[in-house]
Amino acid sequence: PQPGRVPDGRELALLTGHRVRAMALDAPGTGYAVTGPDGQRLLYLPPGTAPAGLEEPAEPYAMVLLDVVGRPDALARLRAVGAVGPTTDVVAVHLDHDVPPGAEERRRLAAAGARAVPDGTTLEVGAYEHVPDLPRRTLVLGGARSGKSVEAERRLESLPEVLYVATGGSRNGDTEWSARVSAHQERRPGSWRTVETCDLVPLLGADGPPLLVDCLSLWLTDAMDSVGAWDDAEWAGGGERALKERVRELTDAVRATRRTVVAVSNEVGSGIVPATASGRRYRDELGRLNAAFAQECEQVLLVVAGQALVLRG
Repeated sequence: PQPGRVPDGRELALLTGHRVRAMALDAPGTGYAVTGPDGQRLLYLPPGTAPAGLEEPAEPYAMVLLDVVGRPDALARLRAVGAVGPTTDVVAVHLDHDVPPGAEERRRLAAAGARAVPDGTTLEVGAYEHVPDLPRRTLVLGGARSGKSVEAERRLESLPEVLYVATGGSRNGDTEWSARVSAHQERRPGSWRTVETCDLVPLLGADGPPLLVDCLSLWLTDAMDSVGAWDDAEWAGGGERALKERVRELTDAVRATRRTVVAVSNEVGSGIVPATASGRRYRDELGRLNAAFAQECEQVLLVVAGQALVLRG
């Protein structure tokens, strides 16, 4: 037959026994769900698009080809309704120069449970392909404006539900802080929920969607406030011991959690030595906290100038 576009929602039966159904999208273009004579199912989405009006629950496809980097929310929508399951082979297509090819591309795609193949590759629908699972516990370290929060968000943006745990809270009258918070909020997918708290242990102990904790540095500030760590006498009189217990409770909860967790923290020990005793105390305790938290994580990343270096995993 002559080439032609199948109207959205219509199905075309081919002489080969394949059935092609056109899927409505939220941007110009048409997605195609193909069912083979053997019952294997494939979904293709054009660049920059996501499905519109998905029905829940859906039967998982054997293979999905889509714009994982440009529209990670499309993958999240498919996962939310069950159209992408644990055995679905997710193939990233329409890749451009936003992601350097090679190790960085493989790392970014693996974080979304996807893979890429060279142009011209013949894909076998239903064949097993190993894609690394998302680590259950990840720590992302970096300096100020290094891109660590962006890297942490990327690791969860292809999942349908995420609870963003903001440990900084709100600061009345601080316009610079408000601008930082707004920039983070605008970047996040609309399906994510946000909670402002430093009480991380109950969240880690409960069942629920993945957690993105941003950041441990502010959690430590709150913990040090609560034990009087800034006063030398209080610190020596029990504050240091109390802080160690708070850190131990947190790391124990990370070890035991069943949730997927991505935590962000600052790496502050490589710069100028703080001029005050309390500043040096904070620097030292943050280094200890980062080391203890990292010990419980399957993957640890260090972000420098927007480039993520894998330290573990």
